[in-house]
Amino acid sequence: MHPDFAHVRTWIFDLDNTLYPASTDLFALIDVRMGEYVQRLLGVDAAEARRVQKAHFLEHGTTLSGLMRSHAIDPREFLDYVHDIEMDRIAEDRRLVEAMARLPGRKLIFTNGDATYAARVLARIGLTDAFEAIHDIHACAYQAKPDPQGYAALISAFDIDPTTALFVEDMARNLVPAKALGMTTVWVDNGSESAGHGADPATIDHVIDDVGAWLHAIQEPDA
Repeated sequence: MHPDFAHVRTWIFDLDNTLYPASTDLFALIDVRMGEYVQRLLGVDAAEARRVQKAHFLEHGTTLSGLMRSHAIDPREFLDYVHDIEMDRIAEDRRLVEAMARLPGRKLIFTNGDATYAARVLARIGLTDAFEAIHDIHACAYQAKPDPQGYAALISAFDIDPTTALFVEDMARNLVPAKALGMTTVWVDNGSESAGHGADPATIDHVIDDVGAWLHAIQEPDA
């Protein structure tokens, strides 16, 4: 193991656009479903629905959080609807699977999605059995990243020492609370404008563009 990561005992990974390439654009499918949901909920056209959706995302971390605050929607109904998409855009990633299998210590998923959806994504990648648990939006009491409450819930639920934990995430702003807790942070810079929104360089320890390649590199530092 590369000495920069020898202290890590708990490896925490975001899911979407982190464990699979952002170019997969799975969110485009989810976006369509979100737009339909907002249109139906508010009785507005597609353009207004998109404006509302993105405003909630930027202000609250997720569209769901914003809609819960402003319209008291049922979160499970919302998540079931927006995640009802085909997964055929996601391919198995043997390099990532092999690197994850060799990674020592605990491995967790921390996502603003729900566990049912996350499990479907992990199955497509080939990572069904790779993680101890999925800490999802339900477990965070719908306090989406980067709300510190979700991070506190994660640490409490799995008895994590943040100083020996590492968090890998494509949304740079979601690394801010992790760094404040003492975690080592890794930003997956996937090239999208939204990924860098709210970035604080002081809270980013490492920048990568591919999780599988990075995991191989740190486990074979002299290769």
